[in-house]
Amino acid sequence: MERRERNVIGGEFVESKADKWVEVHDPSTQTVLTRVPEPTNEEFNAAVEAAETAFKTWSRTSILTRQRVAMGLQALLRENADVLASSIVLEQGKTYNDAQGDVLRRPQVVETACGITGNMTGDKLERRTLQLPRHDPLMDYSSGYMYGNTLVLKPAERDPGAAMIIAKLCQRVGMPPGVLNVVHGTVGTVNNICDHPSIKAISFVGGDKDGKHIYERSWIPEIAERVKALKVDGGFEQGADFPAAKQRVEGLIQSVADEGGKIHLDGRRIVFPCYEKGNFVGPLIVALCGPTKEIFGPVLVVIEADTLDDAIAIVNANKYGNGAAIFTQSGATARKFESELNVGQIGVNVPIPVPLPQFSWSGNKASFLGDVSFYGKQGLNFYTQNKTVTSLWRAEDAIGNKASVDMPTMR
Repeated sequence: MERRERNVIGGEFVESKADKWVEVHDPSTQTVLTRVPEPTNEEFNAAVEAAETAFKTWSRTSILTRQRVAMGLQALLRENADVLASSIVLEQGKTYNDAQGDVLRRPQVVETACGITGNMTGDKLERRTLQLPRHDPLMDYSSGYMYGNTLVLKPAERDPGAAMIIAKLCQRVGMPPGVLNVVHGTVGTVNNICDHPSIKAISFVGGDKDGKHIYERSWIPEIAERVKALKVDGGFEQGADFPAAKQRVEGLIQSVADEGGKIHLDGRRIVFPCYEKGNFVGPLIVALCGPTKEIFGPVLVVIEADTLDDAIAIVNANKYGNGAAIFTQSGATARKFESELNVGQIGVNVPIPVPLPQFSWSGNKASFLGDVSFYGKQGLNFYTQNKTVTSLWRAEDAIGNKASVDMPTMR
């Protein structure tokens, strides 16, 4: 029987009336795992309306109540870790051990969100209805709902499984209907999210071109006509499929040779028995003379530098600034690298410097668009609207009331 994913609207898993569906493949075999809908305008608007309705009560619910929901979700995430990891392997093509690492991070994100009670002291909340199109939604929306926001989530259309599992867990833990809504789709859904007047903030993690599309459409209306003409690669391109992504990687590698670089290890023609139709690109090692485009493939790019100063200059000349790492036994060398490198995240003897949930994601230059991160400590400013109240209460105007001896509570 053909499997089809449902939207989540107002706490209900709803069958879509879409006439267009996107196939989700197992990248190792090309087997169709499920299909996700291109939602109708009515379905999308219903999700936003559900979020708006839920906001009226959720934003006024005490922080302690929201915290209890998050703690319950954390427990369910741990109980269902194997199910989440298996979904990631099937849809994203990761190894099981790598997927388990992703799953381990999710409860950590919720734990950090549970600790926001001190940060919220004295602050007021304004409406935030959010969209978070990525494969790991908890990295974004844990802070969102803890700050009293309601959310509209668009999972990545090529790997929606983990998001749908988490949506079911949110329902089980008692999250009120409408706090988390899920709508599937591709570029049409993204554009609806960018254009809808009730959606006050959008967060996204992914490729540079997709991020620019969202950022420019959301925040610079006057260039909307130019943005409409963009040809979006990967997940947002109508009719795109996995082999196209493979061809992109292989094309970039070929450009290395065409431009005078050297391919030391070429894995473009790798074939695995029983997985002849898989989207595999084997490990590659290429030598370049300078920075290149983001490849998003299993490629080790080697650029030789004579000195540490030369290496730092190469990194700083790159238009991207997500992260960089150094391996050294010299503290002085590490300190120089930390101080002079112009990237957002630095690893010292750590190959992938992804920050823990309590710290903000700090990529910079072309690796970041906007003014504040939605991750870690900076998430407080992203998910809330500040309000300053100046008051004057005169002692002579005080009204005497009967004393209360009841324990004060937040309701």
